[in-house]
Amino acid sequence: MTQHDKLEFQLTYGDCDTVGIAFFAIYYRWMERAYTSWMSSHGLRSGELPDQLGIITVGASSGAAYLRPARVLDRLTCQVVLDHIGSTSYSVGYEFTRDGELITRGRMTYVCRGLDWSKTPVPDALRRVLESLPSPHFSVPAGV
Repeated sequence: MTQHDKLEFQLTYGDCDTVGIAFFAIYYRWMERAYTSWMSSHGLRSGELPDQLGIITVGASSGAAYLRPARVLDRLTCQVVLDHIGSTSYSVGYEFTRDGELITRGRMTYVCRGLDWSKTPVPDALRRVLESLPSPHFSVPAGV
């Protein structure tokens, strides 16, 4: 775990809908921000992976389970965790907590493609960086 695998912030009115609850789609912006900051802390930038590792990563799927509402002025932590590493893909999880309680659990799955867009293995350098992430701290019941 590094200091860069967490994103801590306070909700503002611009993050919320008219009843003061965090707008569901805004979690994706926070997940991307946490992922980008974490990757950058390891010297990797998605837009430079073709030059750095000879691959392109493509978002293949994403999702989030909204367990409890987050409201204006709540302080949240987004912890980046490793969900899965396959041969040509990987999934990163995002645990959003308020005072240590899980409120939202997100996930993004990326596939690796060669410069010709063919399937390609997760490079060892990227695999090592992914393996530095902590395991999930929470489980979310199926169907939530």
